[in-house]
Amino acid sequence: MNEEQQCLLLSSASHFWPPKGVKLSYGTGGFRADASLLQSTVYRVGILAALRSLKTRSVIGLMITASHNKVSDNGVKIAYASGGMLSQHWEPFVDALANAPSPQHLLLLINEFVEKEGISVDGDWQVEVLLGRDTRPSGEMLCFKQLNRHEQVGLKTTKHPKNRDVVAEITGVTSIVGAVATDMGILTTPQLHWMVRARNKGMKASEQDYFEQLSSSFRCLVDLIPAEKCKFDGVNDKVVVDGSNGVRNSSEDGGVLNDGVGADYVQKEKVLPNNFGSKDTGIRCVSLDGDADRLVYFIVPPKSSGRIDLVDGDKILSLFALFIREQLSFLNEKEDMKNCHQAHVGVIQTAYANGASTNYLKLLGLEVNFTPTGVKYLHEKATEFDIGIYFEANGHGTVLFSESFIESLEARTNEISLGSKGSEGEKAALRLLALSKLINQAVGDALSGFLLVEVILQHMGWSINKWNELYHDLPSKQLKVKVADRTAVLVAFFSEGNSALSLS
Repeated sequence: MNEEQQCLLLSSASHFWPPKGVKLSYGTGGFRADASLLQSTVYRVGILAALRSLKTRSVIGLMITASHNKVSDNGVKIAYASGGMLSQHWEPFVDALANAPSPQHLLLLINEFVEKEGISVDGDWQVEVLLGRDTRPSGEMLCFKQLNRHEQVGLKTTKHPKNRDVVAEITGVTSIVGAVATDMGILTTPQLHWMVRARNKGMKASEQDYFEQLSSSFRCLVDLIPAEKCKFDGVNDKVVVDGSNGVRNSSEDGGVLNDGVGADYVQKEKVLPNNFGSKDTGIRCVSLDGDADRLVYFIVPPKSSGRIDLVDGDKILSLFALFIREQLSFLNEKEDMKNCHQAHVGVIQTAYANGASTNYLKLLGLEVNFTPTGVKYLHEKATEFDIGIYFEANGHGTVLFSESFIESLEARTNEISLGSKGSEGEKAALRLLALSKLINQAVGDALSGFLLVEVILQHMGWSINKWNELYHDLPSKQLKVKVADRTAVLVAFFSEGNSALSLS
């Protein structure tokens, strides 16, 4: 590391000291804590993102969010080149980076790490980090730190459209020579992951591009619904959405983010979110979380007294698996399809999955795999299949398609454009290809998941009640046990019994 780079890091780090007496740890959702503790962490993760971008020669993302946590919390996490999470190999380094007690310690850590990883930080390669944040009031505080003129001497800065003097997050990124930060503004977490994945595939990656892909693929699936299933009865054509007072929210009462609303609250408590009641009886209802990376459906029963019939992530997974299985059966049933790519489908769950869902999926003839709790484990396992479907009971999940299977679908759909009449097998290929574009393959996405649920229910001609009757959950209870040091507790789970323990 040359002298210019070292001076730049020491200068910028001197403005962002870590909070005393606090040890932060990078978990599945990145760093999360009370927002007042995170400014130095945001700066330091900016450095990490730039180093990761240099190492992989790819675009990386940084998201300021605490997902479903209370509004006073915030956090920061990295969106990797594939759209997935930070490499587990780098997690010990990011923990050490966040907790380095001084600029000198920070510089020493970075020097040792870049040498070990073979990363050149001398400005010979320009890299880019995309930045996003949710609607928390602390988002601006974490992104922007006012410095007086004396403090700014020798500090590389990046101007922001709102004329803040120094952007903490961007300052971390640009403390690495050759790294450029691009502020994408207020986004859902899945939007940023989608943008990172798209940029690394050479695609357009604006928020508008995201919505255009979702809308066009959704319309394609709607157009492929069998004519006899396109029936509306005044109830099944209506859905009520709880936006959790978050990034995608239409609330008129100015409610507090994730306070008595949202997917996490509804799934854990199994009660109505705020502003829902008897008026919603019999109507399909769905809750997103604050940054829109998970969703659950629910039914308001007559005389519910606040209780709900929950349709959770396990049943969303089952619905997706059933639809995909049906399309694959159409794809492979004719003689002329025998030489086509035969898809290897895998369903991935954790110990939090209800045992009834696992039994149902196995009855469908699907391969079910279990991983440790955490999206990073589920996502990694899903990449091993031509079609990997994963969902946690909390409503976070997605569907991954292998490149080879997508190519086989594209080849099949090209035959249709050359004058084919469109058999059920060909329509199935079109549906699967549209599904691969509608679902967010980078990460769990409540918006794309919501649209996919809606179009599958229309395709099946099902009400939410019929969907909920796919199977009956085995009795279960989920509790949080607070401990002084969660790292001191080893948690065991049993895939057959579906027993798990969550510590916080």
